[in-house]
Amino acid sequence: MREQRPWGFILFKRNVDNPQQVSDLVRQLQDSIGRDDAPVLIDQEGGRVQRLGPPHWPVYPPGAVFGALYDADAEAGLTAARLSSRLIAADLADLGITVDCLPLADVPVDGADAVIGNRAYGTNPEKVIAIARAVTEGLEQGSVLPVLKHIPGHGRATADTHFRLPVVDTPRAELERTDFAAFRPLADLPMAMTAHVVFSAIDPAQPATTSATMIEQVIRGVIGFQGLLMSDDVSMNALAGSITDRTKAIFAAGCDVVLHCNGKLDEMREVAAETPVLAGEALSRAEKALAARTAPQAGFDRKAARAQLDELVRRAGEMSA
Repeated sequence: MREQRPWGFILFKRNVDNPQQVSDLVRQLQDSIGRDDAPVLIDQEGGRVQRLGPPHWPVYPPGAVFGALYDADAEAGLTAARLSSRLIAADLADLGITVDCLPLADVPVDGADAVIGNRAYGTNPEKVIAIARAVTEGLEQGSVLPVLKHIPGHGRATADTHFRLPVVDTPRAELERTDFAAFRPLADLPMAMTAHVVFSAIDPAQPATTSATMIEQVIRGVIGFQGLLMSDDVSMNALAGSITDRTKAIFAAGCDVVLHCNGKLDEMREVAAETPVLAGEALSRAEKALAARTAPQAGFDRKAARAQLDELVRRAGEMSA
């Protein structure tokens, strides 16, 4: 780390034991590159995707719970989403973790792979937008930066990108009306993570992560996202070629940052060897993203917030029973 000086770090369940150990690890990682502002990321959504969990950290509901509440009472759904992410932010801030890979703006369809499933807030773009914004507000109020994922949309994928590459054959007009539309009002978020998904109507050869066409025309164009763009995990099997080839392709397509997640040191060296020094527009976007982090909002009562969230989740459970 000291030699390669990555822009930031991402933690997984394998890196987590107890609060003191995680706090120490975060500090050691930042110290290793001499930057106490180096972002430390984690995937802490709730539900199936939660790197911090019992016995040291509470369980949080999956996104679909907020969607179910929203259908019965829109304000209750938004309140629950905001409370959940505000509580998550408090957990992360205690540890020095500054970035959560959340919210999701993916809009699932019938027949899609379950990799998104109940992580999604719903199947209606307007509802997804509203809940994603509430989740973002909760994180920001707790001094944690959000990462919008999986841009420009993972909801139609018929395969889990951890294992193979999904191809979406939906016409462009329909994608712009649904999938892309869910991301457009969230384009002001500081960071976003790409989808390893081929959209054949726009680029039949490359997934969005390695497609200059998708990044220029759709992510930066149709959606209008101008923040820091990071790839989803470069080591996922949806991407073809060696880790070196994948890294080159990701940067050539227009991503600012490559995310490497499996912790294999030999692969990390290959990624580092092909990663340019952060400069120009990419550096500007990275600096702007970090500058978007604000101090935590005063007066937050964690115990009262948890009690309110638990009551809302209980109501959601009664509705689905």
